Amino acid sequence: MPTDRRAKGEWLIPPGETGGAEPGEIVAASPLPHAGLGLKPARIIERLGRMGDARAVSLICIHGHDIPQDFPEEALHDAARARGVPLGKREDLRGVPLVTIDGEDARDFDDAVFAEPDGDGFRLIVAIADVAHYVRPGAPLDRAAWTRGNSVYFPDRVVPMLPEALSNGWCSLRPREDRGCLFVEMRIDAAGRKTAHRFGRGLMRSAARLTYTQVQDAQDAGHDLDLPGVLPPLYAAFRALLGAREARGTLDLDLPERKVVLEEGRVLSVAPRPRLDSHRLIEEFMVLANVAAAEELEGRHLPCMYRVHAPPSDEKLEALRFFLHGMGISLAPGNDLHPRDLDRVLQKVAGTEQAPLVNEVILRSQSQAAYSPDNIGHFGLSLPRYAHFTSPIRRYADLLVHRALVTGLKLGLGGLAPDEAARFPDTAEHISATERRAALAEREAVDRYLAAFMADKVGAVFAARISGVQRFGLFVTLSESGASGLVPMTALPDDYWMYDEATHSLSGRRTRMTYHLAQDVEVRLSEASPVTGGLLFQMVSPARAAQPEPRSPLRGARGERRARRG
Repeated sequence: MPTDRRAKGEWLIPPGETGGAEPGEIVAASPLPHAGLGLKPARIIERLGRMGDARAVSLICIHGHDIPQDFPEEALHDAARARGVPLGKREDLRGVPLVTIDGEDARDFDDAVFAEPDGDGFRLIVAIADVAHYVRPGAPLDRAAWTRGNSVYFPDRVVPMLPEALSNGWCSLRPREDRGCLFVEMRIDAAGRKTAHRFGRGLMRSAARLTYTQVQDAQDAGHDLDLPGVLPPLYAAFRALLGAREARGTLDLDLPERKVVLEEGRVLSVAPRPRLDSHRLIEEFMVLANVAAAEELEGRHLPCMYRVHAPPSDEKLEALRFFLHGMGISLAPGNDLHPRDLDRVLQKVAGTEQAPLVNEVILRSQSQAAYSPDNIGHFGLSLPRYAHFTSPIRRYADLLVHRALVTGLKLGLGGLAPDEAARFPDTAEHISATERRAALAEREAVDRYLAAFMADKVGAVFAARISGVQRFGLFVTLSESGASGLVPMTALPDDYWMYDEATHSLSGRRTRMTYHLAQDVEVRLSEASPVTGGLLFQMVSPARAAQPEPRSPLRGARGERRARRG
């Protein structure tokens, strides 16, 4: 049985081609020549583990997307030889109470923050693990990191970009241990605007490894976590940065994330990830550091691996404008759209039953962010220049930015090699692709864990929300667990269903009833497949009565499509 739900049919393993595999095992197989009818034959070439084992789900995703698991021996050897960096010519930051703030399940700590009042504003320091000191251009470690492009995070494991001796060792900012870092010192005014910045190479010692929940609880209770004077300036600076963000107008979508909690490889619970001010604090500090890195490199006319995000295409913008018009919401005319225009729409529907639908549709109208040596700005963040600087342990793009800074500021060894800069266009395309690969693999892993979690609940009825509308049926997401699956056309009430792409809806010609994106419904689980991560549902709640709406200018060639139940 294929693990890819898009693959149709099954395969036959002839006698002598099983490779010793047993029923219930996950295997990799290669097709055999086939000229007749019936099941196509295949030869098992690798045994990967048993379905139901603790690590089976991530194994399927890793092999299905060709994500490299094993490091070359030379790379492991180089990582094992790594040692702590001496102070030398570095700036000594060990007296600064820098702290790391991450999730409870974080496996590496590559960024630390500090803030203190400075006149009417604040002095901030963001210190990042000095990966460039250990991973030199062209070395075995570098080639392995380039190939991976980024770390991949599954609920049960991480496939790291760098060997564990670095990612969890010398490049992890462990508390009360000396670590080499690349840092940026920034000054902001009372309105959160950056007035100055300075990059350097330093030696730091994290004062504490803190978690988002721990920090937020302490801030709410007025507790200092045995770190007197550390948290209040961080939050004060955050509030100033938040004001600057709101002033420039950014796109702040409200899209809940789910966290899968495992116990011995099985899903114990699925809960929404909280969105705390402590999360946003770190985000704002990192964004400011990333902006400073892009400005520094651009100002010195040095190569920069930008993080770019293009505005919505004209076609998507036209569809979005029509959709919002049907809801009585107007969007600024013309194609010169600003993120502030979309954020005003989100604020208008915040707290209403239309909010999930509008957030979802605006998300789908967006272009995909990517890496590029050519700057086009970052639309979502409303920034003219932006580069990733803050996570070189897990993103190759950040390592390139570090190297460019080391070269441009003459900060020592480990800078950008000339031939490496010449390959920026190819590298940008490669790491953008590995990022998409990682996101898809991570999403598929969660889908499979959720399917396993739901396997004993077939026949049960769940509250859900329509998360996708297609001519072949509806995708729904369960309110409690976040599990997603398909309601095929055959599982809808008997009618002649018409698909409207512009309004994201299916309408019944006979009943005049409609299903639309983000609509609350009740569904019954009819099938759950942990192997593919697929869930099938039947519709229980009736569709809503169709509302009169303007005719879509997009209908015709692609706007209206018809499908009939069965």
